[in-house]
Amino acid sequence: MKDLKLGARSSADSQPTVITIGNIRIGIDFVIIAGPCSVESEKQTILTAQKVKEAGADMLRGGAFKPRTSPYAFQGLGLEGLKILEKAKKETGLPIVSEVIDPRDVSWVSEYVDILQIGARNMQNFSLLREVGRGRKPVLLKRGMYSTLTEWLNCAEYILAEGNPNVILCERGIRTFETYTRNTLDLSMVPAVKEVSHLPIIVDPSHGTGKLSLIEPMCMAAVAAGTDGLIVEVHHNPAEALSDKDQTLDPESFANIAKKINKLRTFLKELNTHPVSIPTGDERGKTKIPGESLFN
Repeated sequence: MKDLKLGARSSADSQPTVITIGNIRIGIDFVIIAGPCSVESEKQTILTAQKVKEAGADMLRGGAFKPRTSPYAFQGLGLEGLKILEKAKKETGLPIVSEVIDPRDVSWVSEYVDILQIGARNMQNFSLLREVGRGRKPVLLKRGMYSTLTEWLNCAEYILAEGNPNVILCERGIRTFETYTRNTLDLSMVPAVKEVSHLPIIVDPSHGTGKLSLIEPMCMAAVAAGTDGLIVEVHHNPAEALSDKDQTLDPESFANIAKKINKLRTFLKELNTHPVSIPTGDERGKTKIPGESLFN
């Protein structure tokens, strides 16, 4: 990573970047971002926001602009969607994460959201990267679907080089020859990023798998890998969702996953504080594993 001047970790013990949004410290605190793929209506967005907050979400995601494969698919509500997200924030207090897709929109979209998301399709939209870099609004940079770690971190470097230090990386899966899942969620990127960069990294198992049955285990695996947070799609009624309904959790399922994540994080904290010793002889069966009661 010799070309990285700003995003590279200078030494093994260098401090990670911490991005503060309200009382949330991304890079120190574990953050869960949840909400619908697309903002469809005021009722849908506010109801979903209330549900995810009750379940333990720290931030609300929602797409007002949706770059879609087909030009005939739902493209989002634009400004109306941002105003709905603003109302949802007032109702719940949850900070907003939403995508920006055009450099010309960055300044006014920044007035409504707390984190600007750069989607996988725009990871190498260098004009957009430079534009978000000229502001101070935190940026969530998703990994491109065919991108290497080096390419991804160099895109983050574009933002950093313009003066904005507030970059969060997001692993959301890459395209491989596998067809069972929508993408291949590359969780090796979590420890890899932490080896070479000081930037925080979160994981998106919704896009990373595209399958409801895989979201929970991939959430748990991402936590075990050391992710700084998760971003998942939740809709109050997934069957009615206008986009990505096959990978969208209902509020009850999300609440169950959030509880398990908290238990796993407690277990891992205990495990790191009190490493397990291998019992021998008569000690077998008597050694207590830290946190084992969490899963009994």
